[in-house]
Amino acid sequence: MHRKIIQEDLENIISLDLPWNEFSGKTFLISGANGFLPAYMVETLLYLNQQKSGRDKTKVIGIVRNREKSFARFAHYRGRSDLELRIQDVCAPLIISEEQIDYIIHAASQASPKYYGTDPVGTLSPNVMGTANLLNLARERNAEGFLFFSSGEVYGEVDASRIPTKEDCYGYVDPTSVRSCYAESKRMGETMCVSWYHQYNVPAKIIRPFHTYGPGMRLDDGRVYADFISDIVNDRDITMKSDGRAVRAFCYLADAVQGIFAVLTKGSAGQAYNIGNSAAEISIIELADKLVAMFPKKNLRVIRHEALPEDGYLRSQISRNCPDISKARTLGWEPKTTIEDGFRRTVRSFT
Repeated sequence: MHRKIIQEDLENIISLDLPWNEFSGKTFLISGANGFLPAYMVETLLYLNQQKSGRDKTKVIGIVRNREKSFARFAHYRGRSDLELRIQDVCAPLIISEEQIDYIIHAASQASPKYYGTDPVGTLSPNVMGTANLLNLARERNAEGFLFFSSGEVYGEVDASRIPTKEDCYGYVDPTSVRSCYAESKRMGETMCVSWYHQYNVPAKIIRPFHTYGPGMRLDDGRVYADFISDIVNDRDITMKSDGRAVRAFCYLADAVQGIFAVLTKGSAGQAYNIGNSAAEISIIELADKLVAMFPKKNLRVIRHEALPEDGYLRSQISRNCPDISKARTLGWEPKTTIEDGFRRTVRSFT
């Protein structure tokens, strides 16, 4: 990845007026640490250690499952004493010897729809069993903060009149559809967070990220906007696999990470917060056309083909998906990156 882009993003993230000093001398346990969003949180905490002289360093323990991918993702930080990667499945009994665990961020999850049909059990398990394990650990260690990565998918099929969607607006999710392995398990994970908070006073907070993109995203993720970025980076025409009429709100990674830290430091326990960019709504076909137009020297086109069935990839039937972020705005956060700037930075980060 292009380190200059990441450096600028990290500078931008910590420019938000948050009580960053609260993390001084604290230990973070982050599950799924090499995932797209949580990896940027790890980098933010390490960047704080570099920038804030005179403070005790924050220790980050990253829980990961794939050693090779994880060490490659954090190769830039190899040898640092403030980052430790551990190979551990959060669904198995946790082996955490440290007495001091101040913050737990549970982000381990299979978020791509390409897994919903091929590995529904592996998709739902971290959201339920993993959540229970980490909530119990937070209770045992009297953690100061617990953050659960949920999803905008928990809303299901919401009536068009209720979009942008607020945190208390829920639509239809069919529990007997295998595609619901993700949304239903995220719903259960949220209920578990609220239950552990109610019964054991675990200070659990919930974020619901919507469509997020940026440096470090997997180009083989399977989601359409990842395919588009891969096409642009590799000088390929964009091939549409749908009619492109679905509308999504896209949030740039650095903006989303700012919002997540705002919830962690200023949000209320037992509450859920949408994290997305309601000002960056666009249809899939418009996004494809825009990306091609943004890089005219590549001389690429948008090609439409009849959609072919993809093994295991279970498409969403939701035509429009957009968050109401007024609740997160009360924490002093506002996404600022336009679609043009965000996707241009993303493409540059891969070149």
